[in-house]
Amino acid sequence: MDSSFNTIIEILLGISLSAAAGFRVFIPLLVLSGVSVFGHYDLPTDFDWIESIQAFDLFAIASVLEIIGYSIPWFDHALDFLATPAAMIAGTIVAASVAPDMNPLIQWTLAIVAGGGTAGITKLLTNILRGTSTAASGGLTNPIFAAVELAIATLLSFLAITFPVIAGLLVIGLFGFGIYQAAKLIKRWQTNRESRQL
Repeated sequence: MDSSFNTIIEILLGISLSAAAGFRVFIPLLVLSGVSVFGHYDLPTDFDWIESIQAFDLFAIASVLEIIGYSIPWFDHALDFLATPAAMIAGTIVAASVAPDMNPLIQWTLAIVAGGGTAGITKLLTNILRGTSTAASGGLTNPIFAAVELAIATLLSFLAITFPVIAGLLVIGLFGFGIYQAAKLIKRWQTNRESRQL
């Protein structure tokens, strides 16, 4: 029972960090590296490289560059093109690094599906919202949108490390809501398009 509960916690931790990677690619890696370097979290041996000071410094530099890039209107859309696959890779890595001790094939399959999938869906939803923001404001609100994304990525990363069950359930709930809202937006867009064609 205790082992099953720990497995669920580790999966929820991986999903939460992966969702954070969908908002900002390097923030969850920076947080995971930081808590590992300073001895608050112990990663499996295969992921010792994340626990190094060099990795922490690299993730910090990459995070700063990503933050700067997303604060520039219109450039943020070009960055989204690169960040979408990068988020899926980061989501896979963080999910695999916190996954329970299991067969590597199962571990990486779970990491790709749950971690990469979660990061990919999150990134896709934020891309849709960013596009809507740009269309509505001509890009003027994009820096505000970028600041909100950064805050969510940071808070979600720390929440995942400290309270993985709460973070995981929050992510699952927000996913359901986000997918529902995206479906409504797409349906409205299709209806508007059809009415224009008449």
